[in-house]
Amino acid sequence: MIVLAAALALLGSLFFALGAAFQQHEASGAAGPGMLGLLRRPRWLIGTGAVALGGGLHIVALSAGPLIVVQPMGVASLLFALPIAAALHGRRPTGSELVAAAVVGAGLIGLVMLVPATAPTPRMDDAGALALLAAAVLAALVCFGLATSMGGAGRTALLAVAAGVMYGSCATVTRVIVDGDGEHLWLLAVMPIPVLAALGLLQRAYAGRHFAVAYATLQLTDPVTAVACGALLLGEPLPTNLTAAVVAALIAGAGTVALARTSPLTG
Repeated sequence: MIVLAAALALLGSLFFALGAAFQQHEASGAAGPGMLGLLRRPRWLIGTGAVALGGGLHIVALSAGPLIVVQPMGVASLLFALPIAAALHGRRPTGSELVAAAVVGAGLIGLVMLVPATAPTPRMDDAGALALLAAAVLAALVCFGLATSMGGAGRTALLAVAAGVMYGSCATVTRVIVDGDGEHLWLLAVMPIPVLAALGLLQRAYAGRHFAVAYATLQLTDPVTAVACGALLLGEPLPTNLTAAVVAALIAGAGTVALARTSPLTG
């Protein structure tokens, strides 16, 4: 089941990447269009549909495997997003980007190979789920407040961190819902609020033209938040060889940072 979860998460990452590239292409600008303006742009709507499809695959993956497998696979979407975004901007990926992408892939493969084969059924009560989402919203507000006093790549990164924390927390709650035997279905009525808020924050990040910084930061913050929540709140297992896992995660992180630095879309 872990292999199936990883495969579905990887396929979902492809659709996430496609959608993100289309969204960024439409949202980019000095100030960026508002959400109402974006809703009138067909290409942005296509991108949003691709993200939604990726989200659906992600939910199925969460029902088949633990957060520590599913969430890190989202980082792989960076390998897809940068070439797609480059094509939309009329260029080809550089050699440096391809090397950095290979480094990310190596780190991800190492991390997944270290994951234990089994994970306990996630358990969280409704109060805990709401408290987690509230904490994520508070953290996002802090990041948003700091971002308003900054510009350039720093502002982009903080907005992406805010979105990533909320997406990662939502993934944790989603894992509880899909394995909860109908006990937590009412939370589905609450989930659109943080998801849409994260979407709005991400479009603000894309509007700054630093796409690689925004997407790389998102793809690191999201899985780190979800894996931490899974381990601390759901009792999901961490890799037995923590040293090797940390090394693999650092390799993936270094490749992601290198991708952000090499992409012409960052400046």
